[in-house]
Amino acid sequence: MATQDIWTRLRQFDAYPKTLEDFRVKTFGGAAVTIVSSILMVTLFVSELNFYLTKEVIPELYVDATRGEKLRINMEIVFPKMPCAYLSIDAMDISGEQQLDVDHNMFKKRLDKAGKAISEGEKEDIGKNTEEEKQKEEVVTKPDLDPDRCESCYGAETPGLKCCNTCDEVQEAYRRKGWAFSNPESIEQCKREGFAQKIQLQKEEGCEVYGYLEVNKVAGNFHFAPGKSFQQHHVHVHDLQPYAGGKFNMTHHIKTLSFGMEYPGMENPLDRTKVIDTKGSSMFQYFVKIVPTTYTKLDKTVTRTNQYSVTRHEKQVTTTFSAGEHGLPGIFVLYELSPLMVRFTEKQRSFMHFLTGVCAIIGGVFTVAGLIDSMIYHSARAIQKKIDLGKAL
Repeated sequence: MATQDIWTRLRQFDAYPKTLEDFRVKTFGGAAVTIVSSILMVTLFVSELNFYLTKEVIPELYVDATRGEKLRINMEIVFPKMPCAYLSIDAMDISGEQQLDVDHNMFKKRLDKAGKAISEGEKEDIGKNTEEEKQKEEVVTKPDLDPDRCESCYGAETPGLKCCNTCDEVQEAYRRKGWAFSNPESIEQCKREGFAQKIQLQKEEGCEVYGYLEVNKVAGNFHFAPGKSFQQHHVHVHDLQPYAGGKFNMTHHIKTLSFGMEYPGMENPLDRTKVIDTKGSSMFQYFVKIVPTTYTKLDKTVTRTNQYSVTRHEKQVTTTFSAGEHGLPGIFVLYELSPLMVRFTEKQRSFMHFLTGVCAIIGGVFTVAGLIDSMIYHSARAIQKKIDLGKAL
């Protein structure tokens, strides 16, 4: 008897009283609402499941206290109207001096008018060459030339470069002295190697530059401009005299430009940028603000990289003494680093949060569907009563 009383009292707490099957009415409207609500519940459940399975990325902001790191600059840029023989690449730091300890792996590839490659990528020297790099360079010789010869540098000899057996070595000697390489036809080495013919041959070609620079983590710039560069009275100068009369069309397509390694969701504002130099001999300046970034994955591996924002400025310049704004045509990327660092951390989403969301979806849809079904049912009954009353009258 006591057991029956306990079960009877326990039934009073039932929040879901049941009705007899004979008193239930199934309608077409109720079936439609059930089907629609079921589809909606399944759709929302799949969406919530996908959200739970994705990683949560938490951003945090810190002061950048790192020291002694290098900045890696990855790039792939196409110049459809600028020959590789004209184009030079230089990197400079905040002091204005060329960075002597630049670690780089830059290549230039010649392109025809249609943009197709007509040569393999050739490594491009950045800044001053070291003696080790000089030994690796290919020396153009002919069978009738003495391999042990020591040809003149035309007054530009230095303790580190006393012999100039090639046109490139003469240019390098001039560059070290800060002299302009104005008349290559008067240089025997350049005449022998067909320097002028080389310039003329590539006149209608384009160039693709790709690779990376690894520079000191300080403000600086790198640029792509015509002419061989050299320092003159602590001023960075490009010698354009060998290309006198040439048109410098700086149309370019930046396929990719990034500062550091890739991480999930990384966006580079300059990727897939196409700029047409409609006026010719234009200077394009990209002012880049770099934000150091670290990305920590679920397995605790850390990727140190950088994000950046960019502002572009364009102006037409003249390289002669005619009227107009003087300057050097080219692409100049001027970058500076933010003192703040962004840290992204991957975390697995909470299972309890997922469970709460699923319950909210099922309960919410079920409740709203019940209200809609009840409204449809009672509205239909009211209309039917009015119709029957009208028929009776």
